[in-house]
Amino acid sequence: MRQTIRLRGLSGPAQGQLWEAAEAVLRAGRLGTLEIVLDDNSVSRRHAEVRPGPDGWTVRDLDSTNGTFVNGVRVGPGGIPLRPRDVIQFGTVTVSVESDDASRDGCPSSQVVATVPSAFDAGLRRLAVDRHNAPRPGAQLEALLRAGQHFVRTQDETELLNNVLNDAVSVLSAQRGAVVLADGDGPDPPLKVRALAVGHGEPAGRFHYSKRLTHRAFARGESVLYSTVTGDDELKVTQSMHDGAMASVLCVLLRTPRRRLGVLHLDRGLWQAPFTEDDLLLADALAAHVSAGIEAAQLLRRERDLFARTVNALAQAVELRDDYTGGHTQRVTRYAGVLAAELGLPADQLEVIRLGTPLHDIGKIGIDDAILRKPGRLTAAEFARMQEHTTKGAEILSGIPEMRAIVPIARSHHERWDGTGYPDRLAGEAIPLLARIVAVADAFDAMTSDRPYHPGARGRPADEALAEVGRQAGRQFDPTCAAAFLAARDGILAVMAECRPVRVDDETPPPDPRVAAG
Repeated sequence: MRQTIRLRGLSGPAQGQLWEAAEAVLRAGRLGTLEIVLDDNSVSRRHAEVRPGPDGWTVRDLDSTNGTFVNGVRVGPGGIPLRPRDVIQFGTVTVSVESDDASRDGCPSSQVVATVPSAFDAGLRRLAVDRHNAPRPGAQLEALLRAGQHFVRTQDETELLNNVLNDAVSVLSAQRGAVVLADGDGPDPPLKVRALAVGHGEPAGRFHYSKRLTHRAFARGESVLYSTVTGDDELKVTQSMHDGAMASVLCVLLRTPRRRLGVLHLDRGLWQAPFTEDDLLLADALAAHVSAGIEAAQLLRRERDLFARTVNALAQAVELRDDYTGGHTQRVTRYAGVLAAELGLPADQLEVIRLGTPLHDIGKIGIDDAILRKPGRLTAAEFARMQEHTTKGAEILSGIPEMRAIVPIARSHHERWDGTGYPDRLAGEAIPLLARIVAVADAFDAMTSDRPYHPGARGRPADEALAEVGRQAGRQFDPTCAAAFLAARDGILAVMAECRPVRVDDETPPPDPRVAAG
């Protein structure tokens, strides 16, 4: 008795259709009289035929224009034998060969091949051995160990997720991968894509992952292997699976003993062998291994966000005491960030600039209102008291361990390159670099902002202030910082346009020398 063949459409006009034969030839093409009618411009009128024989079924091309392919290999007139799970491509239309025990009449041919419960300890036990308690191959152990190293070397959550995902895609030979994390801690939090990756040789472009399978795995609290997902009736509406040409999918639960974090989604294409249960267990072990690091990175990010909000609250407390410096902190922070980026500072220093610059004037909390809010020129004694905001700020921040990296900014942002600044009369490169950066940003904003000590209480136009920065290079400012600030002119003006309208028609005399006091 001949074996029955079943062909299930995967794309184009064939999607969702099922053709079956035990003896008869199945001819494919655009003609309405054929057994497999494919109304698609890439398909010839008589394109190919699937024919039974003594050794099984074969497919052969009928001299079509765009060719017939099996698993990516072009078919000639002599034909190619067919086996279950083969993918046949007529032009751009694809169909799959289903096994003889596949479900009939459109019932799901896909299935959940295996599941792994969400126990965290069980996942960790699978780090060293597979499901037969045999030691894992060296390449698998190397991938698991490398994932652990990412925690030591990486503090940034996004970088950590990308590193872990790329390792998972590589070791499990996936065509694509995604890390999808819960956005919140409620009973049914929304899931958000946090990292994407493609396998070796896969083209970049529109990325596909199955939201439905991801939500299933997360909601059920288990890692799941789905095989031949294209035949699942419940998932036929999942366009991403068809568009992404997924033959099998791993949805692996990311979790710690405390909570579910999200899902690691991996898929293999129509030309690849489907994932196995061993692949599922390896992926689940990897997920258990990396989840603690992901949770720690999330907690660190939340701490940083809280710290940033605390910093901004403190900075606002300073500005509320001075009616004339509204928005100064925000603008100086943005200017300093543009300058630091122009100088090519590493990410950790950019972070200190982002968090530290808002507190550069924190010491003004300790300056009397009579001096801080005086509308006219300060006396020499009052100006000396104003200068104390640098040392007062350093004292405040020094008592908070998390803010010690910011201390040099608060203390030294009024030092001058020529050594005539305050409070320590540092000169040249003895001035901390981040303080030199903030010094330029601070002075530029003081020159361009409306202040009571400016003539007419009006700030200078941007071009005049930029020219002054250039003139003060090597005197008030680090010449490298001054040059970079001028080179970043477009970015500086963009910040001004966003944070404060730029005036181009002001003609004011040079600013009061007390501008340097910020």
